[in-house]
Amino acid sequence: MTHIAFVTLETPDAEAAERFYTDVFGLTDHIRVAESHEPTSGFRGFTLSLIVAQPSNADLYLTAAVEAGAEPLKPAKKSLWGYGGVVRSPDGVVWQVSTSQKKDTGKPSREYDDVVLLLGVNDVADSKRFYVEHGLEVAKSYGRKYAEFTSPAEAVKLALNNRRTLAKVAGVPAEGSGSHRLTIGTDTESFIDPDGFHWKAETQRIH
Repeated sequence: MTHIAFVTLETPDAEAAERFYTDVFGLTDHIRVAESHEPTSGFRGFTLSLIVAQPSNADLYLTAAVEAGAEPLKPAKKSLWGYGGVVRSPDGVVWQVSTSQKKDTGKPSREYDDVVLLLGVNDVADSKRFYVEHGLEVAKSYGRKYAEFTSPAEAVKLALNNRRTLAKVAGVPAEGSGSHRLTIGTDTESFIDPDGFHWKAETQRIH
């Protein structure tokens, strides 16, 4: 079964990006960075999410991110689905930090439960079918609106959304061009999906 071992974010200043993700999010296992000067503009077609246990944990992450140079896109607040906010990291990646809980149940801490990669795709049904053909298993699916796939607890989780819907959730315009500046590290074969996202076979495997 295909899983995401980690994702590599490409940026002109890899040292600064690595410092941000280590110091702010503590993402030493799930996130890698690489230097790249490939042209890109606007929305890159994906977001990354930290799923946390309670609202105060989300607040800690979001505050630390802004203090480290991230741009606030959506302030943290309660919603129908829980609580969360959105920032854009200094290297241009959109991050959502959220929880399904609306009240705290313990002391606040910078700890997360899951990392989720959400791809904004042209056609959710077509992309879902493509990924199933490449060894992923569907966990949830809502027609042409949304799909997510099963993964081990230690893996980066994958979900699909319509590009314009995902941009709206992120608080950014949907338009964008150039490189995604993202490589998805898979434990199986390398391939490119219908929306141009690159999956690269890596030696690190998920058990």
